[in-house]
Amino acid sequence: MPTKPTITSSELGALWITYQQKTMILRMLEYFIEKSDDEKAEEIMTNLYNDISPYVDQIVSVLKEEGAAIPVGYTEEDVNKEVPKLYDNGFDIMFVRLINEISMALHSLNITMSYREDIIIFFKELTAITQSYYNQCTQYLLEKGMLSRPPYVSMPKTAEFVKNTSYLGGLPINPFSEKRSLNTVEVAHLHHAIESNVTGLQMILGFAQCANEIQVKNYFNEGAELSKSVIKELSETLLESGIQAPVPSGGNATRSTVAPFSDKIMLYCVSLFCSFSLGANSLGTAFSFRNDLPTKMTAFSKDIFEYAHKGAKILIKNGWMEEPFQMEERKQMTKK
Repeated sequence: MPTKPTITSSELGALWITYQQKTMILRMLEYFIEKSDDEKAEEIMTNLYNDISPYVDQIVSVLKEEGAAIPVGYTEEDVNKEVPKLYDNGFDIMFVRLINEISMALHSLNITMSYREDIIIFFKELTAITQSYYNQCTQYLLEKGMLSRPPYVSMPKTAEFVKNTSYLGGLPINPFSEKRSLNTVEVAHLHHAIESNVTGLQMILGFAQCANEIQVKNYFNEGAELSKSVIKELSETLLESGIQAPVPSGGNATRSTVAPFSDKIMLYCVSLFCSFSLGANSLGTAFSFRNDLPTKMTAFSKDIFEYAHKGAKILIKNGWMEEPFQMEERKQMTKK
């Protein structure tokens, strides 16, 4: 008798997604470590690289045990460590911080879709690793003055209940309707969305100036404009309530136009960021009570989804989109 059950379709899918993401991160870390001239940043990235590498090997071992094919993912062909620096100091840790934030969400979700104990433990361990490095990156950026804390607020002295439906005011159909000040939950989601888009903007600007294919270059430029519009609109929303929008310093793209990464891996990275942005916008919509905010978030989500879909078409056109493991084609099998 087998000592453990065969992995399920959802576990197989979770391992496939994790393999894609982790091999991408490892390739990009290889470049950032090579170009780092900050001892602390290099230490954080090197330790992260060494900690997550064995989990890629674990995925390969599990798939081999189950008789499943090994995904291609991202290999040494997708990175060139010999080219000049594409970003100023600080961006590497900004990028790693955001990647760890995405990883925490993915691993937590994957735990809920796993049933075999060793797979659950696998994702629990990965979650702990990403939480640790997320904190290390946050503290590093704060110490370097490269990360803006959310705004402070006078401490509330009493617990209050909503008095009437005007609390939900700010309907977009009536631009003259009075809007209450933002609450702390709404500010948290707005601040987070701006902060994430600022890092994403710097990343995609660097990608745009070094991409090899003109269609890919144009796609990245379009993404930069989309990110700018999100930052602008949400910053104005904060300013309406007298709240300063976050303005991280440093981590800009350099003048280099030589690609350290393949177009394939850069497109996948942007796709991953789009997926994360859609999830974050959904949460922001769910926890915002002022009516104008969900309307804005929903509009952004539509634009981001359409942008991500356009990127998927480019990946498919160039033969760069690896297909997740498929369920059985029952209709075709019964026809035979």
